[in-house]
Amino acid sequence: MPEFKGDSSAPHIRGAREYDDLVDWGVQSDALEGVSHSSGRLLFKGPNNSPETGLWVCTPGRWRLAIPRDELCHFVAGRATYRSDAGEVIEVEPDTLVLFPAGWSGECTVHETLRNLYMLA
Repeated sequence: MPEFKGDSSAPHIRGAREYDDLVDWGVQSDALEGVSHSSGRLLFKGPNNSPETGLWVCTPGRWRLAIPRDELCHFVAGRATYRSDAGEVIEVEPDTLVLFPAGWSGECTVHETLRNLYMLA
């Protein structure tokens, strides 16, 4: 059974692929197509917000994005296409691990609702 233990000496989410006690994080800004809606659960945030780690879920749509800090993403569900401003295409699906370096910019198209375990450094 999925479980969130944010007050643990080692914060954790057991059953992260199914965990559904999520917080509404609103719509994705800079929408280009559709209305992607985000929700998630913050697992940990350190001093000055670094590091930050958690679970992020996002519904289909397309938007612009700019990554402010190094972000490691482990996608555990869904499908999306990230296209950098330089034209590189990164297809994500379950079990895809991506490191977006600080300053990466482009757009994201979510085809099937994403579930992403992330860490911002």
